[in-house]
Amino acid sequence: MQQDRREFLKSAAALAVASLTARGGAADKVADRPNILWITSEDNSPFLGCYGDKLARTPNMDAMAKQGIVFEHAYASAPICAPNRSTLITGCYACSLGTQPMRSGNAIPDTVRAYSEYLREAGYYCTNNSKTDYNTRIPKSAWDECSNKAHYKNRKAGQPFFAIFNLTVSHESSTHRTPDSTVTDPDKIVLPPHHVDTPVMRRQWALYYDAVEKLDTQVGQRLRELEEAGLADDTIVFYYSDHGGVMPWSKRFLHERGTHIPLIVRFPKKYQHLAPSAPGTRSDRLVSFVDLSPTLLSLAGVSVPANMQGEAFMGPQAKAPRQYVYLFRDRADERPDAFRAVRDQRYRYIRNYYPHLPYGQHLNYLWKNPAMPDWEAQFRAGKCNAAQSAFFLPRAQEELYDLQADPYEVKNLAADPACQDTLQRMRKALRDWQLDIRDTCLLSEAEMMRRAEGSTIFEMMRSKNAPNLERLMEASDLAGQRKADNLPKLVALLKDADSGVRYWGAVGLWALGEKAAPAAGELRAALKDDNPSVRVAAATALLCGLKQPQGALDTLKASLSDPNEMVRLAAINALDNADDALIQPVMEAVAQLKQGYPARVAEFMLGKTEQKRPRTKKK
Repeated sequence: MQQDRREFLKSAAALAVASLTARGGAADKVADRPNILWITSEDNSPFLGCYGDKLARTPNMDAMAKQGIVFEHAYASAPICAPNRSTLITGCYACSLGTQPMRSGNAIPDTVRAYSEYLREAGYYCTNNSKTDYNTRIPKSAWDECSNKAHYKNRKAGQPFFAIFNLTVSHESSTHRTPDSTVTDPDKIVLPPHHVDTPVMRRQWALYYDAVEKLDTQVGQRLRELEEAGLADDTIVFYYSDHGGVMPWSKRFLHERGTHIPLIVRFPKKYQHLAPSAPGTRSDRLVSFVDLSPTLLSLAGVSVPANMQGEAFMGPQAKAPRQYVYLFRDRADERPDAFRAVRDQRYRYIRNYYPHLPYGQHLNYLWKNPAMPDWEAQFRAGKCNAAQSAFFLPRAQEELYDLQADPYEVKNLAADPACQDTLQRMRKALRDWQLDIRDTCLLSEAEMMRRAEGSTIFEMMRSKNAPNLERLMEASDLAGQRKADNLPKLVALLKDADSGVRYWGAVGLWALGEKAAPAAGELRAALKDDNPSVRVAAATALLCGLKQPQGALDTLKASLSDPNEMVRLAAINALDNADDALIQPVMEAVAQLKQGYPARVAEFMLGKTEQKRPRTKKK
């Protein structure tokens, strides 16, 4: 059946291209097809003057905004680059493809193609300069040029182009320095309420505003280059960021500051008929990152493939405005995690699948920004208020924020009696979306990979052997409640025939901590489970929750040698979450981890980094 579906989609794509090129030859006339230029940046929320930021120095992007359309509610699908770029290149949510864990490289079906392949088939000259980071393999044939020298100037005479220039000056790494001075005055920084007010925090914020100013200069250079080439009147120009950021608790997290992106689109007069509104206007339409690819095809006159999950928001194939944008994040580098979110025009709902863990799990790369260890030191010294401490504490299973009244998302309304209708509506919207796209987060990463052996994760999730998502949702919901009354139900989950359900039973018992003591026997029995994810989760519950290392340490030590890196990573994270005194017998084995993400955690545990991990504290 999968093969039949694949052939059908291939035929449909070929038919779409054929119909495009047969429309009276119109699609072959360069005058009828716009050039399209994407100028992208990295890791920045809308810290631009045209978005109302009074401290920003962004004259080029502000001028572009006056000539184009500013989308005020554009959102990355994921708050970190590789999963979001996977979404962008395919027009499909990475969490539907199984490419959402950072740098996972999981394969996708050949029916899921890069948007540039459709453009090339339609006659466009496609260049990418130069970042890819798609979290999966995309064929070289997707681009005419893909390098740091790729340029639309190399196309044939009269050939329309699509070109991307990825500007990296505002990347997170720009905050890893400790400058003696900054152009931006640190005293003028308006700190968000979740950040501590220290000289280090202010300096790093100022440094980042300096990076955004440099970004603006580079955007201006690309716009002038287009003008000087005499192509501005034939080219639709997009500017957008790959996700929000980049100061601590923004990038990697599903709040407004991690997902809200700037998006400006400029239409020349020749193609104003494709624009949704006049130059100099602003749109409050909800736009998702997954929508960029179908919108690009729509503007280019190329049929949007049926298997793209995004929706065009401009051009002849534009859909009705969205009611919601959907957001996802799973493992970021060396720390497994999973949370999902949905946002409408006013509210954001976040569902945390491991709420017993803090957002502030130690990430090697995040802690390279001096503001992060400075903030952690303030927390450890007891100098943080509730909003500033929340990053280092266990999370709520559900979060609900009113973005109009609470733009920094400080007050969680999930338990507010007056907000229960909104909570239930947003909860249902998220659940329906997850079922619709066959969200993969309900399986551990190792289990997701194991079940897809010999196929792809996308195809496995739609096969006759696909997991029962409704049951996994029920199990994960129970696991995240952290209620002692659920103990018998969690034990029942631990004995289920489905290894995915058993996994959530073990996670739920871990989350109960010492309240899971009556289930110690069942957890020890689960150490012999035939599924490695279940074994590691049961060992984690015993070691980290019940502080009973007997049997658990042996299981985790053995798992450090598992052929699946994600099993090894889960095991080393379990050891890192345990009390130091309990794990001394296995530290020699920890020291042997020298490769991949497990080695990062091992290095941290062995004290080779300067930072100490934030300890989980009870609320």
